Amino acid sequence: MENWKNLMHLFLTVFLSYFASCIVTPTIADVTMEAVCPGKDECSLAIYLTGFQQAIAGLGSVVVMPLIGTLSDSYGRKVMLTIPLILAIFPLVILAVKRTTEFFYLYYGLKTLTSMVTEGGVICLSLSYLADNVSEGKRVSAFGLLSGAVSAATVCGTLTARLLPTDRIFQVATVSAVIAAVYMRIFLKDMTRQIDALEQPILKPETDQTTNQVGNQPLKKLDLLKKIPLPKDIIRLLKSNVTVSLASFVAFFNSLAEAGIQAFLMYYLKARFHFQKDQFADIWFITYISATISSTVLMPILGPLLGEETLLCMGLFAGFLNMLLDSIAWAPWVPYASALLGIFLFLASPSIRCIISKQVGPYEQGIAQGCLMAIASFANVISPLIYSPLSALFLSDGAPFNFPGFSILCVGLAWFIGFILSTMIKIHPILSRDRARSEPCLLA
Repeated sequence: MENWKNLMHLFLTVFLSYFASCIVTPTIADVTMEAVCPGKDECSLAIYLTGFQQAIAGLGSVVVMPLIGTLSDSYGRKVMLTIPLILAIFPLVILAVKRTTEFFYLYYGLKTLTSMVTEGGVICLSLSYLADNVSEGKRVSAFGLLSGAVSAATVCGTLTARLLPTDRIFQVATVSAVIAAVYMRIFLKDMTRQIDALEQPILKPETDQTTNQVGNQPLKKLDLLKKIPLPKDIIRLLKSNVTVSLASFVAFFNSLAEAGIQAFLMYYLKARFHFQKDQFADIWFITYISATISSTVLMPILGPLLGEETLLCMGLFAGFLNMLLDSIAWAPWVPYASALLGIFLFLASPSIRCIISKQVGPYEQGIAQGCLMAIASFANVISPLIYSPLSALFLSDGAPFNFPGFSILCVGLAWFIGFILSTMIKIHPILSRDRARSEPCLLA
């Protein structure tokens, strides 16, 4: 029961943090367009700025995420979780004050830098915290509940964005981000990691003194440079077995598609059907209502029965179908209908994370989730290099052929490649399902 109460504090922290981020998502395209291309529905500069920000933030995260994960293995999840929660506040404050062109570019620069830590830091450390405190047989359900908290935050954020004027949106986001950081520091407690004697770490510490499991004493002296994971350590972890390697490739293509859709779908719909903030909010609302149902209902029920590898295949194929429909959308209602596929699409990411989590020992939970986020960040670097030119070209008058949704179809192809690779993942779901059925409660 004590563990359950503590995890509720984690879920609420994640909810508040993602609410602050998601409430600005439907309106950020309009704010960007108004700042750099006032009065226009099409703007290549806005697309390139978004892609550049995504690439730079992703490049930094490739280095930062494994480091944060590794340091959390030593210092504790709570200490490291404080960093992204606090950094997320500052860019929101800028647009809460004013949204002129000068303030927008100040926000743009600061957001680019802080995103190296904030974009994946909260979810990476939260997943590591769950892996420390939830038994393996029930981990897919716990990861699903965490994804449900993120989806619920997105639903509430988009609904709030639908109701509030733009000037109030960033003020509410700032308050929510501040509350998330303060709440986490007051209520969340670091827990002792559950270590199975039969589990052997891939990156085993040199001595027991390098961990803080003895007596739960915090580390007094730590050479930070020695804790930075070397490329050979990361490669060794990702090549530890075939399942981890395949899951890493699937994570890359899934993140490549997710990055593309988050950055460019709104610009496509704005150019194709002249959508505005309210229409964007409606689509995200439908998508994440479906995702919330998926994560909080379907995943805890189907995960122990079907196995996370089956859920992964379902999610990736749903993503491909979603993009296929959007790319050939012949009426404004089509994107609303395709958004319902979110009930399956959002099974993919938590399934990948759960597969990786079960393949590593307690010493590597932080670095393993950090490496997954680094892969996602690397995809964020590659994605704009692929999709920004395609989006700008096919939304312009100089497109080689009349297919405005061609770049969206290419996003779907990334999900389809991930789907093909996911069918090759073979783990031992029977053991996991048996353990899930035999364990009486969610938490270890």
